[in-house]
Amino acid sequence: MNFQLTDEQQMIRKMVRDFAKQEVEPTAAIRDHEERFDREIFTKMAELGLTGLPWPEEEGGAGSGYVSYVLAVEELSRVCASTGVTLSAHLSLASWPIHKFGNQEQKEKYLKPLAEGKFIGAYALTEPGAGSDVASMKTSAVLDGDDYVLNGSKIFITNGGVADVYIVFAKTESADGHGGVTAFIVEQSFAGFSVGKKEEKLGIRSSPTTEVRFDQCRVPKANVLGDVGAGFKIAMQTLDGGRNGIAAQAVGIAQGALDAAVQYAKERKQFGKPIATNQGISFKLAEMAAKVEAARLLTYQAAWLEENNQPYGHASAISKLYAGDAAMEVTTEAVQVFGGYGYTREYPVERYMRDAKITQIYEGTNEIQKVVISKGLLKG
Repeated sequence: MNFQLTDEQQMIRKMVRDFAKQEVEPTAAIRDHEERFDREIFTKMAELGLTGLPWPEEEGGAGSGYVSYVLAVEELSRVCASTGVTLSAHLSLASWPIHKFGNQEQKEKYLKPLAEGKFIGAYALTEPGAGSDVASMKTSAVLDGDDYVLNGSKIFITNGGVADVYIVFAKTESADGHGGVTAFIVEQSFAGFSVGKKEEKLGIRSSPTTEVRFDQCRVPKANVLGDVGAGFKIAMQTLDGGRNGIAAQAVGIAQGALDAAVQYAKERKQFGKPIATNQGISFKLAEMAAKVEAARLLTYQAAWLEENNQPYGHASAISKLYAGDAAMEVTTEAVQVFGGYGYTREYPVERYMRDAKITQIYEGTNEIQKVVISKGLLKG
């Protein structure tokens, strides 16, 4: 086994780390407070090639692979989890299914502008009555001439309202269960498409999360992604990779909290010496570091498997489950290291703690990850 990053991967990590420190971190707290998305940051990420990092050059990307992708999400999330998930959703949820299932025309029309950062992407699967239970979705798509007419609504859409292109799942047949679900590429400019309520959230507050609505929304047949009726397969395969993006976000959040806790423990003095010299604090930091590193290795492993065309769904479920828990535990302990100051907005650890919670929930709750993992263990 070789755990060493390639020269290119190390270069990308340093580039993103420098960008995050210089362009993202200075405004992270105020954007969180104002719940404000900054498209200029996304544009600057595009200029660095981050918005198409894993895709081949012929599809408008940088051809750098999935390990580089998780490195980028991790480094962004280390200073701002909202920026990390903006990139993660754009790449793994919106761009990946077009890369994997799109035809040449769709790749030219949508994937290239997404990769170049001219478009922002989003993924619309969850409904008020259909979260983990995808089969219960009510959004419908009825063929009418050369268009499908969509009616319904989706909720909890990351990049909602700022995205230009949405991957939308709707029932094209009345079949029960997972049958009859079809994936569509929907432009925000299509008639009948609208953005609904923007959620007020505990964390990742500068990443917009909204409802989107379809009221007689006409989508050309040419915008069917993959085969009619194959939407459930597309949705589930997309989430396999998306989960590892969230694992990378969780690793970044945890690392950022650990960085802050270590620095504070070295500077804060009580009883005439830095609190880091107290075994209760130093052991706490050691346990935090071990959890971060374990989560990181699981995340990199899943990314490596995907990059090398190996089965990775099981590994990505494990990485997300563990990394999400680790992020919540590490950020909680970071607040504890800071004591009363950790509970205030004077320091970033309270934001890290708020941001960490969602990594145990979206793109499949921890409970759903356990279902996926246990099925993998028990099949056959």
